[in-house]
Amino acid sequence: MAYAFDDIKKVGVIGAGLMGAGIAQVLATVGYDVVLNDMNAEALAKAKTDIEGRIDRMVEKGKLEADAAAAAKGRLTTSGDLTSLADTQMVIEAIIERLDIKQSLFAELEGIVSADCILASNTSSLSIASIAKNCENRARVVGMHFFNPVPPMKLVEVIGGAATDAGVVDATYEMGKAMGKVPVIAKDGPGFIVNLGGRAYYTEGLHIEAEGVAPPEQIDRIMKMAGGFRMGPFELMDLTGIDTNFPVSTFIFNGYHSDARLRTTPRHGYMVEAGLLGRKVGRGFYDYAQDLPKLPTPPEAGPRTSLTAVLPERSDAFAPLVEKGLSAAEDDGKAPILVSPLGEDCTSTVARLGLDPKRTVAVDLSAVERGIVTVMTAPGGSDVLEAVTTWLAGAGLHVEVIKDSPGFVAPRIISMIVNLCCEMAQIGVGSPEDLGKAMTMGLNYPFNPLEYGDKVGADRVLSIMEGLQSTTGSERYRPSLWLKRRALLGLSLSTAD
Repeated sequence: MAYAFDDIKKVGVIGAGLMGAGIAQVLATVGYDVVLNDMNAEALAKAKTDIEGRIDRMVEKGKLEADAAAAAKGRLTTSGDLTSLADTQMVIEAIIERLDIKQSLFAELEGIVSADCILASNTSSLSIASIAKNCENRARVVGMHFFNPVPPMKLVEVIGGAATDAGVVDATYEMGKAMGKVPVIAKDGPGFIVNLGGRAYYTEGLHIEAEGVAPPEQIDRIMKMAGGFRMGPFELMDLTGIDTNFPVSTFIFNGYHSDARLRTTPRHGYMVEAGLLGRKVGRGFYDYAQDLPKLPTPPEAGPRTSLTAVLPERSDAFAPLVEKGLSAAEDDGKAPILVSPLGEDCTSTVARLGLDPKRTVAVDLSAVERGIVTVMTAPGGSDVLEAVTTWLAGAGLHVEVIKDSPGFVAPRIISMIVNLCCEMAQIGVGSPEDLGKAMTMGLNYPFNPLEYGDKVGADRVLSIMEGLQSTTGSERYRPSLWLKRRALLGLSLSTAD
């Protein structure tokens, strides 16, 4: 059987919800005849009205000519009968995320559409092989995972199952491009690229909170100010809905046979049980009846003052502070001791170097250029913490004080993101190039994790991961072999095998 992209002229879309309506809108505006199908007549009518309204707004904004808009509307029809899809060359399913229902639908479609019609699922995480299980011709079943809202979101994941014909994957890939999307090829498995890749950001934030290092609002603030993220992990969970985020996290964790790097925390599930689902109910990690915290502006630097401190290790890391008046001195038994560990907490650094914990402050210098530093001390605090933070603020830096944490906050979460992306490359979830596209376009990360790892140094990321693993004793922080090998060889993390 030959499956050719050029043969696709008419497309069926099943499901008139937000995703299905968005897919139908894009298909119609780029020139395809579209049949939007749903058993719910009210949903169909609403979807058609919404699609036409959005097309009209495109005209108002100058994004579409009036005649092109009229033609797009004319190409869209709706139907509550699956037999209306009989003459389509491709069907895209966008219904409820339940395997049994999808399996039944695809098996039924085989008796309606032609033998060479491609059957695509917009599933976000269910196995394509499983969806095709009850089909006589599994070769034409493929994944085509769009992101919400479909019209503006550029990424689409194309997933072939174990039996999917290569021509079907190629045709679906070309369809993604014809729709104005950026398609990436993802391996069939739990979460594909985006939902798997997004676990590190959420779950590491949860683990840091669970350890009592910092509350959600402080972790979010640090990730936005130091990491450049648009939203912190807790804000993002509230936005997507914790009743969505937790089941996906659990599904992926179970799907990867309890890989500790994907494990979430008890509070994640508790939030669902407590009905604290996020914005949709007015309360999640934040109370949306209250004013949400705003990002502070880093203080203006005052007159330059000096700080003399002992720098027992990695003194070159303190160069940005030397420019602001920091000077190194021999230990006189009184001066502050500053350390900047990689993946290690302050306690472990103090013990390893034999330092006085009452005079030691650990400083995260990874985001000095962004105007923020994070500091921590060993349990019991430090007698010099106030003096150090006062000097840092006087130097024009925003200071976040957290409890002792291996890897601080931002370096810890970002290193987990890089490590997971490396592991995805290692096990073939996607090519390094496609992984980068998916993580930036699908997750809106401020950086391509593999390129970020190259920028700061793969050896540095490896040191942080090894420090996290050694300090915590947890397999959660096991470095990916992709990261380790390239760090040892001095290769780019984007270098394919």
